[in-house]
Amino acid sequence: MKKLVTVSSAVLMLCLALSGCVKMALRSAPSFIPNLSQAFFEECDPNLAKQALPAALKLMEGLLKNDPENRQILTNLCMGYTGYAMLFIEDDNPDEASQLYLRARDYGLKALGKKSPLLNEVNVENKIAADRISSIKDDGLETLFWTTAAWNAWINLNLNDPKAIGQAPVAKACLERVQELNANYFFCMPYILDAIIASAMPGPLSAEREKAKAVFEKAIDLTDGKFFLAHYSFARYYAVRAQDKELFLRLINAVEHTPASEIKEVCLINAVMKQKMQRLKERLNDLFL
Repeated sequence: MKKLVTVSSAVLMLCLALSGCVKMALRSAPSFIPNLSQAFFEECDPNLAKQALPAALKLMEGLLKNDPENRQILTNLCMGYTGYAMLFIEDDNPDEASQLYLRARDYGLKALGKKSPLLNEVNVENKIAADRISSIKDDGLETLFWTTAAWNAWINLNLNDPKAIGQAPVAKACLERVQELNANYFFCMPYILDAIIASAMPGPLSAEREKAKAVFEKAIDLTDGKFFLAHYSFARYYAVRAQDKELFLRLINAVEHTPASEIKEVCLINAVMKQKMQRLKERLNDLFL
């Protein structure tokens, strides 16, 4: 992957120096950006990915200046910043992660264009927002999904902020639309996001969070226990709040004994989740009374 990024960066930076080259190259080879993103998710070395991803994202932002309405670039920037914040920033620096999630969300909303619940219209009549969201079809699923992931992640980090709470209904409606289009998308992440939202709700353990337990279990079952984001989220957001130490340890054990490469397309996510699960395990005595 390092060779891919280095060579691709050199070629594209040369293009940046040539008037009109970037837009022409992107339009004639539209698969380049998605393939680059796929290469990162398939990378199994978290350290290499963490070092390389910021440069790749800045490169894509440079490309965007030459083709500012390019939906593929916008979508992949949304995906990239969401993944970078989730995998490498959120645990150590929630404030920085919040800003990255907003950046990702803004790119996603721009990619959705007129169909999006635009930021300056978050408080519009619910029916207007609902109509715009429902108008998004299968060809907008990827963009809507990553926008939704970024938006809800930002809200989850800012549950004490009235502004975030005020945007929650629109963000939740976006997630519901993703589930309508394909609830199994990207290894059942719509299910996982839905369960995280329910589990993270403030207050005592509720029926909503009990429902989240069943959704986490469904996501793990549908991915044959091979997509570790489900295990990590289940342990962090549900098991800890429910003080279910047995479930917590069972989830950690499952991840410890399964290779990250079980799903090639998300080897990076799995590898990072293994690291995060180990850190959760080390905090066992602090997390459980």
